[in-house]
Amino acid sequence: MKITLLGTGSPIPNPLRAGPATLLQTASATVLCDAGRGVVMRLAGAGVVPPMLNAVVLTHLHSDHVCDLNDIITTHWVMNAEPTPLRLYGPVGTQALVDATLAMLNADIGYRIGHHDDLNEGPWVDVTEVEAGSTFRVGDVDVLVGATDHRPVDPSVGFRFTEGSQSAVLAGDGVPCASLDDLVAGATAYVQTVIRDDIVKLIPNARLQDILDYHSTVAQAAETAERAQVAYLVLTHYVPPPSAADVATWRELAAGFSGTTVIGDDLVSVDLATSEVVGNL
Repeated sequence: MKITLLGTGSPIPNPLRAGPATLLQTASATVLCDAGRGVVMRLAGAGVVPPMLNAVVLTHLHSDHVCDLNDIITTHWVMNAEPTPLRLYGPVGTQALVDATLAMLNADIGYRIGHHDDLNEGPWVDVTEVEAGSTFRVGDVDVLVGATDHRPVDPSVGFRFTEGSQSAVLAGDGVPCASLDDLVAGATAYVQTVIRDDIVKLIPNARLQDILDYHSTVAQAAETAERAQVAYLVLTHYVPPPSAADVATWRELAAGFSGTTVIGDDLVSVDLATSEVVGNL
C-alpha cells in the first residue's frame, strides 16, 4: 500500500502546491481522495492518468477539495476507449455536485460527441453517497467510512482503506473527535490536514482566523496519531506551507507522536510495505 500526496496546498494559491488530493495505490486498486486544483497534473506526476483510477472518494464538498473534479470526469471520459464508469464515493450532496458539474460541462460534452465518431454518450459517473459506518470494496481493498468534525461543513467523512495487514486513514479536514479516533485506531498510516495555529493567530485577517476552529493543529494531529498508535502520521493541506528552513519547528510541534511524521511537498510518498518514504523534509 502506497500513499502519495498529490496536492498539499490550501485555498491560498501557491505555485508549488496543488490543491488537496491524495493517491492511494495497492496491488489491486488505485484510488484518488479529493480533487483539488491541479489534481490531474499531479496524478500525471505520480505516473497515473484518470482512466487508471478504480475509484474517487470525496471527504467533503468544500470547493478546494472538489474544484477540479470536472477535470477528472472529463479526462476519464475522453481517455477511455469505451464507456467506463468513474466510481465516485462521497457524502450526501455528492450526486447533486456531479449533476451540476455535468450540466456545466454540457456544451463541451456536445462538442466532443459531435466531433468524435467513437464518442456516442457523455461521461458515466457512478455515484454512491456514503455516511458514517458505510463500507464498500475497491479491488481487494476494504473501505470503511467514518464521521469527521469539520462543522459547519456537514456531513464530512474520512475513509479507512485496508488490504491484508496494512491500513491507511485519509481523514480530510476537521478537528479531533471520538469518531475520528475510532476510525484511526490501529491503522498503519493516518493522513491529516493541519494548520500552524501559532502562525495563523498572528495574521490580522478575520477570514483566516475563522479557520482555527475547524482544522487540526499539528500538535492535535500528533496526539490523534499517538492515541491510535499508527506507524506513520502524514501531514498535508498545510496552512501555511512548511519549508526546509522551518521544518524543525513543525517536527517539534508533532513531538507528541512517537512514530514517523511525514512532512513534504507535493508528490511525497510513503510505501507501507517497504517503509520507504520519498520526499520527507
